Amino acid sequence: MLDSPDQAPHFTLPRDGGSDISLADLKGKAVVLFFYPRDDTPGCTKESIGFSTHLQAFADANTLVFGISKDPLSKHEKFIAKHDLTTPLLSDADGTTCEDYGVWKEKNMYGKKHWGIERSTFLIDASGQIARVWRKVKVADHVEEVLEAAQAL
Repeated sequence: MLDSPDQAPHFTLPRDGGSDISLADLKGKAVVLFFYPRDDTPGCTKESIGFSTHLQAFADANTLVFGISKDPLSKHEKFIAKHDLTTPLLSDADGTTCEDYGVWKEKNMYGKKHWGIERSTFLIDASGQIARVWRKVKVADHVEEVLEAAQAL
């Protein structure tokens, strides 16, 4: 399981708007990756709005923020438009990055087991090492806690 100070796994994923984001291209800046289960669900919406609301504060801390789910880009685009999100969203349709970061988990909901993304956030420092990990994230006050950690880097 990934933890500080492990090297963050490399990825290149498509983002809303049509370009690709590669972790290797982001060296020199801190990066927040928040993995979330699905677009347009209550917790995921609240979390994405929270990161969008604080996006400038993250930028002031020299930190880029990206949301990652397995949803296709077309669904990301609708989600962004519906909620006026400013945080870039990446599509990990094949789940490789989710598996590399250890967030693809067997879950149990109402007695039924299924596989899905465990809401998790990774703060990666400017050299590409994992500085902090939050797993099984509860949305309330989470964005503010991640921002404080980013400002402390």
